[in-house]
Amino acid sequence: MSQGDANNGSSDAQPPAPGVPAAGQLLDAVTEEELMGSGHELPEGHTCPLCCLPIALPVAKHSALETCCMKRVCNGCLLASYQRGMANTCPFCRTPFQNMDAAILALVQKRVDAKDPKATEYLAQSYYSGDHGLEIDVPRAIELWTEAAHLGDMDAHFKLGVIYYHGVKGAEQDVGRGVRHWQHATIQGHPESRHDLGSHEYDNGNHELGVRHWMISAKMGYERSLNKIKDVFMEGHATKAQYAGALRGYQTALEETKSPQREEAKAFFD
Repeated sequence: MSQGDANNGSSDAQPPAPGVPAAGQLLDAVTEEELMGSGHELPEGHTCPLCCLPIALPVAKHSALETCCMKRVCNGCLLASYQRGMANTCPFCRTPFQNMDAAILALVQKRVDAKDPKATEYLAQSYYSGDHGLEIDVPRAIELWTEAAHLGDMDAHFKLGVIYYHGVKGAEQDVGRGVRHWQHATIQGHPESRHDLGSHEYDNGNHELGVRHWMISAKMGYERSLNKIKDVFMEGHATKAQYAGALRGYQTALEETKSPQREEAKAFFD
Protein backbone atom coordinates (compact mmCIF):
# COMPACT_ATOMS: atom_id res chain seq x y z
CA MET A 1 0.00 0.00 0.00
CA SER A 2 1.15 3.57 -0.51
CA GLN A 3 0.15 6.60 -0.04
CA GLY A 4 -11.60 15.18 9.05
CA ASP A 5 -12.61 14.21 12.22
CA ALA A 6 -14.69 11.09 12.63
CA ASN A 7 -18.12 11.63 11.18
CA ASN A 8 -20.93 11.93 13.71
CA GLY A 9 -18.50 11.15 16.50
CA SER A 10 -18.17 7.55 15.34
CA SER A 11 -15.32 5.41 16.67
CA ASP A 12 -12.74 3.54 14.64
CA ALA A 13 -13.47 0.26 16.38
CA GLN A 14 -15.37 -1.75 18.91
CA PRO A 15 -14.53 -1.04 22.58
CA PRO A 16 -10.94 -2.12 23.23
CA ALA A 17 -9.93 -4.96 25.46
CA PRO A 18 -9.09 -4.24 29.11
CA GLY A 19 -5.85 -2.33 29.39
CA VAL A 20 -5.96 -1.13 25.76
CA PRO A 21 -6.33 2.65 25.23
CA ALA A 22 -9.71 3.84 23.98
CA ALA A 23 -9.94 4.99 20.37
CA GLY A 24 -10.63 8.58 21.35
CA GLN A 25 -7.42 8.70 23.34
CA LEU A 26 -5.41 6.93 20.69
CA LEU A 27 -6.47 9.21 17.85
CA ASP A 28 -5.98 12.55 19.55
CA ALA A 29 -4.10 14.87 17.24
CA VAL A 30 -0.35 14.91 17.80
CA THR A 31 1.31 18.30 18.24
CA GLU A 32 3.81 19.61 15.72
CA GLU A 33 6.42 19.65 18.50
CA GLU A 34 5.88 15.91 19.10
CA LEU A 35 5.96 15.17 15.38
CA MET A 36 9.17 17.04 14.69
CA GLY A 37 10.89 16.05 17.94
CA SER A 38 10.36 12.29 17.86
CA GLY A 39 10.38 9.35 15.48
CA HIS A 40 13.73 10.20 13.86
CA GLU A 41 15.14 6.69 14.27
CA LEU A 42 13.94 3.44 12.77
CA PRO A 43 11.94 1.46 15.34
CA GLU A 44 13.00 -1.80 16.95
CA GLY A 45 10.99 -3.83 14.44
CA HIS A 46 13.23 -2.53 11.66
CA THR A 47 16.31 -4.15 13.23
CA CYS A 48 17.14 -7.80 12.61
CA PRO A 49 17.08 -9.62 15.98
CA LEU A 50 19.96 -11.89 14.90
CA CYS A 51 22.62 -9.60 13.40
CA CYS A 52 21.25 -6.48 15.16
CA LEU A 53 21.67 -4.33 12.04
CA PRO A 54 18.92 -2.05 10.75
CA ILE A 55 17.01 -3.49 7.79
CA ALA A 56 17.04 -1.48 4.56
CA LEU A 57 13.76 -0.01 3.34
CA PRO A 58 11.37 -1.29 2.23
CA VAL A 59 11.74 -3.91 4.94
CA ALA A 60 9.50 -6.44 3.16
CA LYS A 61 12.01 -6.61 0.31
CA HIS A 62 15.03 -7.15 2.54
CA SER A 63 13.61 -9.41 5.25
CA ALA A 64 10.89 -11.89 6.14
CA LEU A 65 8.37 -11.80 8.98
CA GLU A 66 8.33 -15.15 10.76
CA THR A 67 4.73 -16.02 11.64
CA CYS A 68 5.76 -18.29 14.51
CA CYS A 69 7.38 -15.55 16.62
CA MET A 70 6.50 -12.39 14.66
CA LYS A 71 10.17 -11.45 14.37
CA ARG A 72 11.44 -9.85 11.18
CA VAL A 73 14.69 -11.53 10.09
CA CYS A 74 16.92 -9.95 7.44
CA ASN A 75 17.76 -11.76 4.21
CA GLY A 76 21.39 -12.12 5.24
CA CYS A 77 20.49 -14.07 8.35
CA LEU A 78 17.92 -16.11 6.42
CA LEU A 79 20.62 -17.13 3.96
CA ALA A 80 23.06 -17.94 6.78
CA SER A 81 20.44 -20.16 8.41
CA TYR A 82 19.85 -21.94 5.11
CA GLN A 83 23.60 -22.47 4.62
CA ARG A 84 23.82 -24.04 8.08
CA GLY A 85 21.22 -26.64 7.16
CA MET A 86 18.36 -25.00 9.08
CA ALA A 87 16.16 -24.13 6.11
CA ASN A 88 13.10 -25.77 7.68
CA THR A 89 13.09 -23.91 10.99
CA CYS A 90 12.70 -20.29 12.02
CA PRO A 91 16.15 -18.68 12.28
CA PHE A 92 15.11 -16.89 15.47
CA CYS A 93 12.94 -19.23 17.58
CA ARG A 94 13.73 -22.55 15.82
CA THR A 95 10.05 -23.41 15.36
CA PRO A 96 9.59 -25.75 12.37
CA PHE A 97 8.18 -23.90 9.37
CA GLN A 98 4.56 -24.57 8.51
CA ASN A 99 3.68 -24.95 4.83
CA MET A 100 -0.08 -25.37 5.18
CA ASP A 101 -2.24 -22.24 5.31
CA ALA A 102 -4.37 -23.64 8.12
CA ALA A 103 -1.31 -24.32 10.29
CA ILE A 104 0.09 -20.83 9.67
CA LEU A 105 -3.24 -19.20 10.50
CA ALA A 106 -3.50 -21.27 13.68
CA LEU A 107 -0.11 -19.96 14.85
CA VAL A 108 -1.10 -16.41 14.02
CA GLN A 109 -4.54 -16.67 15.63
CA LYS A 110 -3.00 -17.96 18.86
CA ARG A 111 -0.90 -14.82 19.05
CA VAL A 112 -3.85 -12.63 18.08
CA ASP A 113 -5.84 -14.13 20.95
CA ALA A 114 -2.96 -13.16 23.25
CA LYS A 115 -3.22 -9.53 22.01
CA ASP A 116 0.00 -9.57 20.02
CA PRO A 117 -0.16 -6.32 17.97
CA LYS A 118 2.04 -7.54 15.11
CA ALA A 119 0.11 -10.81 14.75
CA THR A 120 -3.14 -8.85 14.71
CA GLU A 121 -1.75 -6.57 11.99
CA TYR A 122 -0.58 -9.61 10.03
CA LEU A 123 -4.02 -11.24 10.19
CA ALA A 124 -5.61 -7.97 9.07
CA GLN A 125 -3.33 -7.85 6.03
CA SER A 126 -4.17 -11.47 5.29
CA TYR A 127 -7.89 -10.65 5.18
CA TYR A 128 -7.21 -7.53 3.10
CA SER A 129 -5.12 -9.39 0.52
CA GLY A 130 -6.80 -12.81 0.68
CA ASP A 131 -3.62 -14.56 1.86
CA HIS A 132 -3.37 -18.08 3.33
CA GLY A 133 -6.61 -19.18 1.72
CA LEU A 134 -8.74 -16.49 3.38
CA GLU A 135 -11.47 -14.78 1.40
CA ILE A 136 -10.88 -11.05 1.01
CA ASP A 137 -12.81 -9.30 3.77
CA VAL A 138 -11.99 -5.59 3.95
CA PRO A 139 -14.32 -4.74 6.88
CA ARG A 140 -12.71 -7.55 8.92
CA ALA A 141 -9.26 -6.27 7.93
CA ILE A 142 -10.13 -2.75 9.08
CA GLU A 143 -11.51 -4.11 12.35
CA LEU A 144 -8.29 -6.04 13.00
CA TRP A 145 -6.05 -3.15 11.95
CA THR A 146 -7.96 -0.92 14.36
CA GLU A 147 -7.39 -3.42 17.16
CA ALA A 148 -3.70 -3.63 16.27
CA ALA A 149 -3.47 0.17 16.25
CA HIS A 150 -5.05 0.27 19.71
CA LEU A 151 -2.31 -2.13 20.77
CA GLY A 152 0.31 0.23 19.37
CA ASP A 153 1.26 -1.31 16.02
CA MET A 154 2.61 1.41 13.75
CA ASP A 155 2.03 -0.54 10.50
CA ALA A 156 -1.64 -0.79 11.41
CA HIS A 157 -1.75 2.98 11.96
CA PHE A 158 -0.09 3.52 8.59
CA LYS A 159 -2.50 1.28 6.70
CA LEU A 160 -5.56 2.76 8.40
CA GLY A 161 -4.14 6.17 7.49
CA VAL A 162 -4.04 5.18 3.82
CA ILE A 163 -7.54 3.70 3.93
CA TYR A 164 -9.20 6.70 5.60
CA TYR A 165 -7.14 9.40 3.88
CA HIS A 166 -7.93 8.10 0.40
CA GLY A 167 -11.24 6.34 1.10
CA VAL A 168 -10.07 3.12 -0.52
CA LYS A 169 -12.00 -0.12 -1.00
CA GLY A 170 -15.33 1.18 0.19
CA ALA A 171 -14.10 2.90 3.37
CA GLU A 172 -15.61 6.35 3.82
CA GLN A 173 -12.96 9.00 3.22
CA ASP A 174 -11.98 10.88 6.36
CA VAL A 175 -8.79 12.85 5.78
CA GLY A 176 -8.45 14.01 9.39
CA ARG A 177 -8.69 10.49 10.74
CA GLY A 178 -6.16 9.28 8.19
CA VAL A 179 -3.73 12.03 9.16
CA ARG A 180 -4.05 11.21 12.86
CA HIS A 181 -3.24 7.56 12.19
CA TRP A 182 -0.13 8.63 10.27
CA GLN A 183 0.82 10.96 13.11
CA HIS A 184 0.70 8.16 15.67
CA ALA A 185 2.84 5.96 13.42
CA THR A 186 5.25 8.81 12.70
CA ILE A 187 6.14 9.48 16.33
CA GLN A 188 7.02 5.78 16.63
CA GLY A 189 9.51 6.11 13.76
CA HIS A 190 7.48 4.87 10.78
CA PRO A 191 9.19 6.37 7.70
CA GLU A 192 6.36 5.75 5.23
CA SER A 193 3.89 7.58 7.49
CA ARG A 194 6.36 10.45 7.89
CA HIS A 195 6.65 10.63 4.10
CA ASP A 196 2.88 10.69 3.61
CA LEU A 197 2.48 13.40 6.25
CA GLY A 198 5.06 15.40 4.33
CA SER A 199 3.07 14.95 1.13
CA HIS A 200 -0.14 15.97 2.91
CA GLU A 201 1.45 19.17 4.23
CA TYR A 202 3.17 20.00 0.94
CA ASP A 203 0.03 19.44 -1.12
CA ASN A 204 -1.86 21.76 1.22
CA GLY A 205 0.62 24.58 0.69
CA ASN A 206 2.77 23.98 3.77
CA HIS A 207 5.89 23.49 1.68
CA GLU A 208 8.43 24.11 4.43
CA LEU A 209 6.81 21.66 6.86
CA GLY A 210 6.44 19.06 4.11
CA VAL A 211 10.13 19.29 3.28
CA ARG A 212 11.05 19.01 6.97
CA HIS A 213 9.10 15.75 7.20
CA TRP A 214 10.77 14.41 4.05
CA MET A 215 14.20 15.41 5.38
CA ILE A 216 13.65 13.20 8.43
CA SER A 217 12.37 10.17 6.51
CA ALA A 218 15.10 10.52 3.85
CA LYS A 219 17.72 10.43 6.61
CA MET A 220 16.06 7.23 7.89
CA GLY A 221 16.81 5.64 4.51
CA TYR A 222 13.49 6.20 2.73
CA GLU A 223 14.29 6.75 -0.94
CA ARG A 224 10.91 8.18 -1.92
CA SER A 225 11.42 11.08 0.46
CA LEU A 226 14.87 11.77 -0.96
CA ASN A 227 13.40 11.82 -4.45
CA LYS A 228 10.63 14.21 -3.38
CA ILE A 229 13.20 16.62 -1.93
CA LYS A 230 15.13 16.47 -5.19
CA ASP A 231 11.94 17.22 -7.13
CA VAL A 232 10.90 20.18 -4.98
CA PHE A 233 14.49 21.49 -4.97
CA MET A 234 14.23 21.66 -8.77
CA GLU A 235 10.93 23.53 -8.30
CA GLY A 236 12.49 26.00 -5.88
CA HIS A 237 10.72 24.81 -2.70
CA ALA A 238 13.81 23.26 -1.07
CA THR A 239 17.33 24.59 -0.76
CA LYS A 240 20.49 23.05 -2.15
CA ALA A 241 21.67 22.57 1.44
CA GLN A 242 18.49 20.67 2.32
CA TYR A 243 18.88 18.33 -0.62
CA ALA A 244 22.57 17.79 0.10
CA GLY A 245 21.83 17.09 3.78
CA ALA A 246 19.05 14.65 2.89
CA LEU A 247 21.32 12.86 0.42
CA ARG A 248 24.14 12.51 2.96
CA GLY A 249 21.73 11.25 5.60
CA TYR A 250 20.15 8.78 3.21
CA GLN A 251 23.53 7.40 2.16
CA THR A 252 24.62 7.06 5.79
CA ALA A 253 21.42 5.20 6.69
CA LEU A 254 21.91 2.88 3.73
CA GLU A 255 25.51 2.11 4.68
CA GLU A 256 24.40 1.15 8.19
CA THR A 257 22.19 -1.60 6.76
CA LYS A 258 24.98 -3.31 4.79
CA SER A 259 26.98 -6.41 5.68
CA PRO A 260 28.88 -9.04 3.65
CA GLN A 261 26.16 -11.55 4.53
CA ARG A 262 23.45 -9.29 3.17
CA GLU A 263 25.41 -8.54 0.01
CA GLU A 264 25.67 -12.28 -0.59
CA ALA A 265 21.95 -12.64 0.02
CA LYS A 266 21.10 -10.12 -2.70
CA ALA A 267 22.15 -12.52 -5.44
CA PHE A 268 20.34 -15.38 -3.72
CA PHE A 269 16.98 -13.67 -3.17
CA ASP A 270 16.79 -11.32 -6.18
